[in-house]
Amino acid sequence: MSKIEDFKEFIRNKPELVEYIKNKEMTMQSFYEIYDVYGDNEDAWKPYERSVTNPSPITPSKITDIMKNINLDEIQKHINTAQKALGMVEDLTTKGTNTLNNTVKGPLSPRPLNKFFED
Repeated sequence: MSKIEDFKEFIRNKPELVEYIKNKEMTMQSFYEIYDVYGDNEDAWKPYERSVTNPSPITPSKITDIMKNINLDEIQKHINTAQKALGMVEDLTTKGTNTLNNTVKGPLSPRPLNKFFED
């Protein structure tokens, strides 16, 4: 295997290094240069190791902490604003259909061809 192939395999086994590249903290070239000099020596890669922590389970105390941080007054204001906006849309749509219904009264009969300008 060539040095580049070895490096590719090394990167595949170290997903935390890919995160550095995605976050633009390091480049693939920089990592390759380190790998070229030090190989897979653990001491060279320790500064780039990030511990992957599993999210802890949700406990009732965490739920109460979350609930304490919720401002119910702000939520109520947002709900009221949304209700007003929906009410306005409803008014506009019902008024539009009512005016259309009011202008059309009964069946329409075609105008005679020989009658012009209400003669």
